[in-house]
Amino acid sequence: MSKNRHEFLAALHAVVRPRTYLEIGVNDGRSLALSRVPTIGIDPAFKVTSEIRTDLHLARSTSDEFFGRRDPLAHLPMPLLDLAFIDGMHLSDFTLRDFMNVERYCAPGSVIVFDDMLSRNIDEAARLRHTGPWTGDVYKVLTALRELRPDLVTLEVDTVGSGMAVVLLPDPSSRVLHDNYDRLVAEMVSPDPQDVPLEVLTRSRAVDPDAIVNSSIWPMWVHLRDRHLPTTRRRYRALLADQPWARPRPVPAPSF
Repeated sequence: MSKNRHEFLAALHAVVRPRTYLEIGVNDGRSLALSRVPTIGIDPAFKVTSEIRTDLHLARSTSDEFFGRRDPLAHLPMPLLDLAFIDGMHLSDFTLRDFMNVERYCAPGSVIVFDDMLSRNIDEAARLRHTGPWTGDVYKVLTALRELRPDLVTLEVDTVGSGMAVVLLPDPSSRVLHDNYDRLVAEMVSPDPQDVPLEVLTRSRAVDPDAIVNSSIWPMWVHLRDRHLPTTRRRYRALLADQPWARPRPVPAPSF
């Protein structure tokens, strides 16, 4: 059965069993309300109307300002993010920075989720919003990650609506994106209309969300993470080896 973003996030919370959670782009709090662990929510203009049932630090700030603080994760029991959801400004340069900031506080077993990654038409993908539903050009971030960070597992997810993405095996020690950020932004930021790749519009690379959340990998994934074993990225990648949705696929030429 197809899942919308909240159903997919809820299923991820259940199988990933995060000890900590961070969300960029809180809005009314519907996705934030899924968390039952120490949580940070970041949004300069949140208007939470959902009931929140967790230990929460709600920061009314931009994500850049938040991560520029001396100890941004001080609220959490550990300076580590097991699960993060990025749904902030729908612009590729902002979203790339959000990923870079989040990855600094991850480990190989962390899971990072993006929203609005599969634009349904060119108008919806515009940098200057002129539609109701709006993804902006954040789909370009996955192209950048695949170009410069083949060490990551990057997955478009065919959720109902504007689609999502999951990134596995983050590496907080990597400086590749930082070193290439100015070049990437210069390539990504372009006038509308955007040249949206066909594989984004048709979802030809997208994975069924059920294939991810129903995977057999998660119990061992959580075991490796929570036991603080001397686990390398290779051991996590080995768990993914038998999963057809996680196998490397040809990387399309960058289309920013």
